[in-house]
Amino acid sequence: QVQPVESGGGLVQTGGSLRLSCAASGTIRSINAMAWHRQAPGKQREWVANINGRGRIQYADSVKGRFTISMDNAKNTVYLQMNSLKPEDTAVYYCSALGMSTLDNKSAEFWGQGTQVTVSS
Repeated sequence: QVQPVESGGGLVQTGGSLRLSCAASGTIRSINAMAWHRQAPGKQREWVANINGRGRIQYADSVKGRFTISMDNAKNTVYLQMNSLKPEDTAVYYCSALGMSTLDNKSAEFWGQGTQVTVSS
């Protein structure tokens, strides 16, 4: 299976920065796009940003201007640079990879286990 693994979460003060990484490994045939999502306590999971293999990028309005997504295609790795963090950014951050496994020829979205980001006020 294709398995994304997140890292880089932690505790930071308001206004601080964190950089998240997510590396996809396993039975990868191709990765077409990667994305970040987050889920705050008591809330539904929400999309944060995504990037495709040609560099097309989209951000949720809530993070635009503060977060930057980037991708290393050769390493199947996506990054999320988070600046000017706010308490409302506190959440578990999940990575997803849209691609195809060598186990079959079907496009699917593969999810990581998440990494906790806590912003203290």
